[in-house]
Amino acid sequence: MTRLGRRFGTVLTVFTASGALAGAVLTGAAPADAAEKTTRIGPGVTYTQLDIPAARGVAHAHVVTVDLRNPHVRVDLLHPGAVAARAPVSRLADARGAVAGVNGDFFDISETQHPGVEATGATVGPAIASGRGLKAAVPEGQRFGPPLPPGTDTEDVFGVGADRRARLDRVALDGSVRSAKGTWPLRGFNQYALPVGTVGAFASDWGGASRVRATCGTDTDRAAPCSTDTYEVTVRRGRVVSAAGAPGSGRIARGTTVLVGREAGARKLRGLSLGERVKVRHRLVARSSRVPYRFAVGGYPMMTGGVPLPGLDDTTSAVRTAVGFSDHGHRMQLLALDGAPRFRAGLTIAEVTLAMKRLGSKDAFSLDGGGSTTMVARRPGAHAVSVLNHPSGGAERPVPNGIGVFETP
Repeated sequence: MTRLGRRFGTVLTVFTASGALAGAVLTGAAPADAAEKTTRIGPGVTYTQLDIPAARGVAHAHVVTVDLRNPHVRVDLLHPGAVAARAPVSRLADARGAVAGVNGDFFDISETQHPGVEATGATVGPAIASGRGLKAAVPEGQRFGPPLPPGTDTEDVFGVGADRRARLDRVALDGSVRSAKGTWPLRGFNQYALPVGTVGAFASDWGGASRVRATCGTDTDRAAPCSTDTYEVTVRRGRVVSAAGAPGSGRIARGTTVLVGREAGARKLRGLSLGERVKVRHRLVARSSRVPYRFAVGGYPMMTGGVPLPGLDDTTSAVRTAVGFSDHGHRMQLLALDGAPRFRAGLTIAEVTLAMKRLGSKDAFSLDGGGSTTMVARRPGAHAVSVLNHPSGGAERPVPNGIGVFETP
């Protein structure tokens, strides 16, 4: 048990097993009294720890369970106030007053493929906070992170709807740019990579990071050179106020939209004139659910309806973060593996999926792992959260977003 775990006074819950995991098979089961060996950290929120035997050794997990039926608890996105920015999970949680939280989506962490082009820190998938869309998904070929399971893509999200139920879905961008010269689709919103030949929009939520990265790579090759055919137009109060031959940087004022185009998209933007009226429309739309998301975070699904997705990786073990839910979306579980040296082998995606199933989740979703994996919670009586697991890098990694658990009056 970690030092911080002892400070929480939690009881170590162990998956008993007749043997370790063989491939992706979780042997044994949780003790019958596991639900009683927990620590309450807020209304409808409990914390426990457990050991999970695996193919490469024992993994140690930290689990926060949230009763979404409880009217005194809610879940929302943790983020630093800008899409293209990062901060440690503990700082994100304390800034928003969360009682618990974990890291979120995979993100643009480095750009060795494009010398001189700074990493934005923006996430791969869509993000919705407090019912407001912050960003859309990048093309699948521009994704950072491990390979996606078959049948999943960068639009996949986990989130909680306005009905307080957790669900998995895909969130797509619905947007357009309209002027007297015509209307064309908007194919990007506050994202670090645009599809080839398209136009994307950047608003104040993007932050001050350079927009050059949005025109680098292709839909199938993240390492492809940056486009040499780009154009940028700034729209304020519905009119074009400036234009440039390359994407810029710096904070975008509220009420202002910067349109960035590459190839065919750049040619369309060059046709706009200073002072011309332009209407930019964008919204994030769930493909299946009719209930709007209160919050949503990107990653990829691992299990639906109690059945693991086919083709889950069962060879690469790592420290991981996951979220799952059951009871028709009313019970949510956050899981973060410990990155201490003796546990650092971690779990494969197939193993962590079956671990979530053993914990009671019917649907499960993978978040960023490795050095990003962080779980925090506030001790009873404390004014700030503590880090519950050992981050595998020795310290918290700054991340662009996470899942926060909050008490409500």
